Amino acid sequence: MSPLPTSPRSVSPLPLDALWQTSTLVWVLLAGEGLAVVLSLAPGVNVDRLVYFGLTSMMVQWVSLLTLAGLYVLRRLLAPLTLHQLAYVALALLVLNTWLVAGAAWYLLGDLWPMTDGSWQALFLRLTVIVLTVGLLGLAAFQNHWRGRLHAVRAKQSELQALQARIRPHFLFNTLNTGAALVHQRPEEAERLLLDLADLFRAALAGPRQILLEDELSLVRRYLEIESLRFGDRLRINWQQPRELPPVTVPALSVQPLVENAIRHGIEHLPGGGDVEVTVTTTVDTVVLRISNPVPRSGPAVPGHQVGLNASQVRIEALTGGRGSVQTQLQGSRFIATVRLPLNTAG
Repeated sequence: MSPLPTSPRSVSPLPLDALWQTSTLVWVLLAGEGLAVVLSLAPGVNVDRLVYFGLTSMMVQWVSLLTLAGLYVLRRLLAPLTLHQLAYVALALLVLNTWLVAGAAWYLLGDLWPMTDGSWQALFLRLTVIVLTVGLLGLAAFQNHWRGRLHAVRAKQSELQALQARIRPHFLFNTLNTGAALVHQRPEEAERLLLDLADLFRAALAGPRQILLEDELSLVRRYLEIESLRFGDRLRINWQQPRELPPVTVPALSVQPLVENAIRHGIEHLPGGGDVEVTVTTTVDTVVLRISNPVPRSGPAVPGHQVGLNASQVRIEALTGGRGSVQTQLQGSRFIATVRLPLNTAG
């Protein structure tokens, strides 16, 4: 029996993670174009406004992309910072990149640049005021978005805790019955069962958090050891995973309900039992976890999977910002749940 950490490592979602999502990048680009439109339509523009818009748009997008690139390069150094400290760093990078792009434009275009209508000191002062104003507004919007996202995640976690409460009593009842049957005949196995059960409930009572996939799979092994004692030869486990797992994180007890569904709605309803396959593979930027189990050829096998699957799916999508997913399919007589996790949620 492999050791389980007494205090599983947890990792909280980071504000910077939201910046690398496709939707965020699109909104940044659109906001830049909107700023360019406002500046080109402002009074006092004495050149062709279309040319002014094109050059301003190019400058704004360069500043935005350089700032995002800088935050991405420094993401590991910035990870320990608070939300307010990150805001100051982002604002400083925004101002520095504005000066850099403006200086390059002044050097390359000189008097041909429409914004060159005075000394370079006046130009840089005006650009700094504009960038600080727009940057503060953007940071305020992002801060509200991040707080709303955290509130939504916490609300969803509370909802899912109530949902999971419908699953745990069933498992606890069966486990205690199995332990009672083993106490006199096989006391060593009864002791192992109770220790595994204690590990699972310790993890359940620790509350919502993210832990390493390696620790989550250790909890899955605990659960399968308990069920192996209950089902005996009717349950066969097939594990396939790399020797070393990448440090990707998952919501605690998000994979275990998928394996529990495989037992409850697959193995339990088959007189001869069957095999549960747990396969972990990795790609360049994703970890793929597949849980496969046989289902009865007749009867409502698939609808019975929905409680645990919905709980795991919502938790993984919420705590990975939509980058993780849980998908299911029925292939012949086997039910397959596929979990995809992004590697860049590692702690």
